[in-house]
Amino acid sequence: MYAVIEISGKQQIVRADEIIKIDRINAEAGESVTVNKVLAVGDGENMTFGTPLVSGASVILEVLENRKDKKVIVFKKKRRKRYEVKKGHRQHLSIVKVKQIVNN
Repeated sequence: MYAVIEISGKQQIVRADEIIKIDRINAEAGESVTVNKVLAVGDGENMTFGTPLVSGASVILEVLENRKDKKVIVFKKKRRKRYEVKKGHRQHLSIVKVKQIVNN
């Protein structure tokens, strides 16, 4: 069984017992989070699409870890103008495990 959820303004396809990386959520490691914004639920041939959300459906996530992602280097240059800018960015992530997909 899988579901399409909206979390942190982004859509994510999740399956039971899957470990995914998402933008950081306000939960500590070991806590459970329930996501009620479920856009679609299916198990192969049977699909349920919401308008815009599937009523009674939810996904239970367990936060495994909060950390930063790899550094991304942003480099800008304009030739012959002596202009160079180098910046780095590390995105805050939450590593979560999908515990259960509930569809009533």
